[in-house]
Amino acid sequence: MPSQSVLEQKKAIVAELSERLKNSITGLVVSYEGINTEDDTKLRKELRENDVKYTVVKNTLLARACDEAGLEDIKPVLEGTTALATSDSEYAAAARILCNYAKDHDNFKVKSGYLDGAVVDMDTITALSKLPTRDVLLANVLGAFQAPISAFARVMQAVVDEGGFEECLAKKAAEAPAEEAAAEAAE
Repeated sequence: MPSQSVLEQKKAIVAELSERLKNSITGLVVSYEGINTEDDTKLRKELRENDVKYTVVKNTLLARACDEAGLEDIKPVLEGTTALATSDSEYAAAARILCNYAKDHDNFKVKSGYLDGAVVDMDTITALSKLPTRDVLLANVLGAFQAPISAFARVMQAVVDEGGFEECLAKKAAEAPAEEAAAEAAE
């Protein structure tokens, strides 16, 4: 039977894992079997740079933490080597990094994951992994907002380049009869 101090340590680890699961917006459970130290170091560095917390955990402790956090559906995959990756700030970062890593390493695989406190299927995890980074998404949204303003600015600059609004109207009025004649000739 384990000593009282060992039990207290395990309870503290379970409480910490449970809080981490509850407070994160997304997380993945992976099997890291068969990866070398160099690859693991690169993976951890990339995860850290994207604010993803990655730790190797014991299956029994993670199972207890999942019970406390309301993520019981993760428990069936808790066998073999297990690591937990969680993010408090970006939904797709962990999925994108770990799924791309799993493509290049045969033994490394994503087992399960959760999103906003609910366990999700592998199709959802794969879809998350294909999303661009948060910065790219924000740039796309900003570009969509700026497009009408930019188009308006280009039109206004064209009017100025033509010599002003009145000059532009006069040119368009002169071009209109020529365009009508060309349309009639085409018929």
